[in-house]
Amino acid sequence: MSNQEILKFCLENGFIIDKELFESLSQIDVSIAKKIIEKIKQASNERLISKTILFNKSQEVSKIVTSFENENKKVVERLFISLGLNIEIKKEKTLEKEPRMEEEEQSPASFRIITSHDIPTKKFKVNDFVRHFRNRFLEMKKILQERAELQNLVSINKISGNKQNLSIIGAVLSKRTTKNKNILLEIEDLTGRISVLVNHEKKEVYEKAKEILLDDILAIKGSGNSEIVFVNDIIYPDLCLSERKKSEKEEYAMFTSDLHVGSTRFLENNFIKFTEWLNGNLNSKDTSTKVKYLFITGDCVDGVGVYPGQEELLKIKDIRKQYEKLAELLGRIRKDIHIILCPGQHDAVRVAEPQPMLNKDYAQPICALENVSLVSNPAVVGISDAKINVLMYHGASFHSFIGDIEALRIGKAHETPAKVIKHMLKRRHLAPTHSSVVYVPNETEDPLFIKKAPDIITTGELHRPDIDIYNNILIISSSCWQSTTPFEEKIGNNPLPCKVPLLNLKTGAIKILDFSDKEEK
Repeated sequence: MSNQEILKFCLENGFIIDKELFESLSQIDVSIAKKIIEKIKQASNERLISKTILFNKSQEVSKIVTSFENENKKVVERLFISLGLNIEIKKEKTLEKEPRMEEEEQSPASFRIITSHDIPTKKFKVNDFVRHFRNRFLEMKKILQERAELQNLVSINKISGNKQNLSIIGAVLSKRTTKNKNILLEIEDLTGRISVLVNHEKKEVYEKAKEILLDDILAIKGSGNSEIVFVNDIIYPDLCLSERKKSEKEEYAMFTSDLHVGSTRFLENNFIKFTEWLNGNLNSKDTSTKVKYLFITGDCVDGVGVYPGQEELLKIKDIRKQYEKLAELLGRIRKDIHIILCPGQHDAVRVAEPQPMLNKDYAQPICALENVSLVSNPAVVGISDAKINVLMYHGASFHSFIGDIEALRIGKAHETPAKVIKHMLKRRHLAPTHSSVVYVPNETEDPLFIKKAPDIITTGELHRPDIDIYNNILIISSSCWQSTTPFEEKIGNNPLPCKVPLLNLKTGAIKILDFSDKEEK
């Protein structure tokens, strides 16, 4: 279509359109694009039409989608999804080549993108980071100060010189072990700083203190004065669900990650075996026809120039061709399965978190797949009529957690990722320590803060499947589709590829299917 025709239309009607929205509209039929622009203008009554306006007008966006019919509606729907907008999507049934039995008839997959971040990069100043951490602290404080066990809760600058029983909420500024084997912390809030000591003879609280990370935001119960507080208990903001939500109908979700398409170690034949299973071609029809959702949690391709010497391990050395190959593989999957895909460090987006969804400049073939929704890393998606919320996070911070927490390091948590995820949930944060990941500070909210408890959290990164439950939150760590690399051999990492968790959304039952060449228990 003509880019000039859209520009002319905007000028004639007295408004302008931002670059990203303009580029997206340029990919669709001009008549549809004009109608969309008109409806956005009517809904916003603004001279500048931007993506930000669309984010702030989610209800109006949904009305715009429903105002179109048939194929035009699908085009508009895909356009808004590609922009990361939070709209509810209901996919229509597709006709099968073979008729299904009546009891096998399934309703179409429905989902809603609840949170997908799109924070632009810019030149950052110290104040940007200050506001970022301040906002995180205030959110955590709101949660912690509701805990009934925090008696005599005070700000640090209100602590008197007399010894008293008290509670404080603060961020961990420093941590060290004294010569007497006690743990000494420096805690700060918005009013000041204070030293906090955990005696090694208080075994239970001492074990908690050993796992404290820098920049953790927590509550301290203890006794002391304005000079020092002696700790009796440590309380995290924590996440908890009162009950696990389930679907009213029998349908399944599957979880995978780390395909690394383009690598010489990519297990393509095994992945094709997986797609054949999904399509009901491997004696799997009773179950596979009920699979409605497939989550792919990052590192979809191996990338180019991700680390020194990578080209020696690349079968496909062009990043765009890697995504073409990925699109070819995902295109094999039947179209009534909704694929939700977020990026990882190897994908063609910035490394800094939150990572935006895949860029259509590199991943256009993926954007063209009608049953694929792209989201940021991290992101929250509602499935099964949006009743079940799934938090997707690739997992760059895993290594920092394992390196900084002794119990994880000694316990070889690289092989049991769920143990690490429990620490994220306890802290309500995916990467609490500054420098644990590269991140983009945000002046309104911290995108890595987990505001609401998800029903499911799914991750990748460590290339090993792991399942657990924490306070009714289902933890699913995904496997990979890449055999052991020289780097993994060097550090002693032991991946378990081709294992795919399968979750029954009605019963909550979960099992791991094995698509490797060698059957393993």
